[in-house]
This record gives sequence, structure tokens and C-alpha cells, in this order.
Amino acid sequence: MLKNFWYACHRSAAISSSPVALELLGRRFVLFRGPDGRVTALDDRCPHRGAALSRGTVEAGALVCPYHGWRFDGGGRCLAIPAHGSDAKIPERAHLSPYDVEERHGLVWLFLGDLPPAERPPIPPLPEYGDPSWRAIDGEFLWQAHYTRVVENGLDFAHAPFVHRNSFGNPARPRVDDYKVELGEWSGSAYAELVAPPPGGLWSLFLPKDRPPVKTRVGFFMPNLTRLDLELAGGKMKMVIFSTNIPIDEHRTLTRWTMLRSFFKGAWADANSRSRTHQIFLEDQPIVESQRPHAAPDPADEISVKSDAMPLAFRKLHRQCHERGWTLPPAAPELQLFSIAPPPR
Repeated sequence: MLKNFWYACHRSAAISSSPVALELLGRRFVLFRGPDGRVTALDDRCPHRGAALSRGTVEAGALVCPYHGWRFDGGGRCLAIPAHGSDAKIPERAHLSPYDVEERHGLVWLFLGDLPPAERPPIPPLPEYGDPSWRAIDGEFLWQAHYTRVVENGLDFAHAPFVHRNSFGNPARPRVDDYKVELGEWSGSAYAELVAPPPGGLWSLFLPKDRPPVKTRVGFFMPNLTRLDLELAGGKMKMVIFSTNIPIDEHRTLTRWTMLRSFFKGAWADANSRSRTHQIFLEDQPIVESQRPHAAPDPADEISVKSDAMPLAFRKLHRQCHERGWTLPPAAPELQLFSIAPPPR
């Protein structure tokens, strides 16, 4: 797992003045929204006796530990130790280091690492979000799989005819034409045309039986984000699926996805869109969870071919991050004592 990136970890709408527990990178965090509306992120462990702060409350903008009532402000500073009275001296070690937080695209982003702001990889753009010409819905999906396998699955053109034969894949047309990978410093994308099977259900009312190729672009943003762009009906209908594949730990990944569409923009189509998106994940799930080794290995340890260019591009950037020394040490068992917040300012 990697540090020194912004991780889109939760929905902004889910964070209020009540504490919210978050599992990420084998560690536990607590999120809450202060009186100024800003989201605070702290380690979910009271420095006193290790109680989960997410089980506490927020009172007058301060996070209150449920065990002994210690109070912490949005900057992680301990404000009070009730057992010692209002004039108690607060030990320096009682303070917590906050994590930098941003809110973009309806998501809460945590920066986990020690790079100064000017050197941090950026939060990727999502210009369609908030644009009234696009309809947005969201959902989530839990995998018993390493996040690298989940990310690579989202970048794999060649699996669609087989894994998704009952939805959008066409087993009669499995060929993937050669494609070019466009690499950025922290991202990659590629374009291909896929031949879809005849439409079914609601889609049969709007798409011809002999469908033109679906223009498809897949992309990733380090370390765990994927984006899928689809152009249907000759480009008249467009769809984007933006996914943050959250590494809960080495064995579980939570995908929080946002699907945006330029068509069927009424709420009446949301249930169908959500169901179809969920069905795609269900088709992928047994395959991704069966992969061994659990995490994507070094490319030399598996056989790769030219249609694997996108997953290989992701592995290349992933390896470069490890070579930079951005590998995150394993979290301490159970207590999770290791903090990856920067030192207090």
C-alpha cells in the first residue's frame, strides 16, 4: 500500500457533526464535521486508553471520548481531561495530529503521507460532477480482494466478452484491437472500440439491434482510482463511472462509485442505472476474488500480452511509487499505533 496520495474515502453527504468511523489502509480514522462545516480527520484511538473516538460524541465542535470524556478540537488538540478539572495541565502527548482533508466531487479526500502541499500528487478532475447536463448517482461495493486486483480489473478491455457475457460483453467478438496507452505523471488512459451484443430491457427501446461499436476509454489515477467513459448510440449518449477503490486492508476493498450519464436524466431511470452498475460488479466479483496471488505481483511473475497494456501501465507507476520509498509500513495489529499524519504544525 502507498502513502503520499489523496485518498477519496467517504461521501461528503455522510459526514455530519456525529463521529463516523473509517477503515483505510489497515488503519482506523474518525471523521466529523465541525461548526464551520469543515471535515476533520483524526486517528480513531484516544491517546489515553485507546478507546475508539468514533464511539464518542461531538459537543460544541469538540470530539468527546466515550471512555473518560477527554475532548479534542478539530486540530486534534486535547482541550480537557474532566477527571482533573478545568484547570488541568494537558500533557503534550495527549494531542492528536490531524490529517489534511479536502472535499471534491461529492467525496471526502484524506492526504496520507508526509509530503508538503506543493509536492503532493493532485486530486484528479471530474468536470462532469455538478454539471446540470449530467445526472449523477452513486453506490458502493465490497470486495474480498486486494485493491490492485480491483483497479486492474477496471482497466482490462479483454475480460468483458467473457465475464460480462450476460450484460454488455459480446463473446462472439472478443478481439481487442491494438491500443495506445497515454501516460501522465500519476495517471494513464487508453481508448478502444468494443462491439456490444444486441441491447436488452430498457436499452432496447433506444438502441438499434445492430449496435455500432461502443467507444470506450478506461483510465486510472494513482493509487486507486479508475474512470470508465462510454459513448453509446454513436456518441449521442455518454456515461462516466468514476470509482475510488478504497483499500480497507490487505484483503478487503470498498469501491465507492459515481455514475454520471448525459441521457435519461430523470430520477425515474436511476434504479435501472444503479442495478446495471451493481450487476457488473457482481459479475466481476467471483473472478477478482479468486485471483492469486492476492495482490497484483511483479509483471515477470505472470504472463502478459499486448492487450494487457493498461494494467501493465498501472503496475509500472505503482512500482515507481515503491521505488520512491512511498511504501506504507503495515499497521500495528489491533491497536494500530502507527500514525501517518504529518507532525503537528
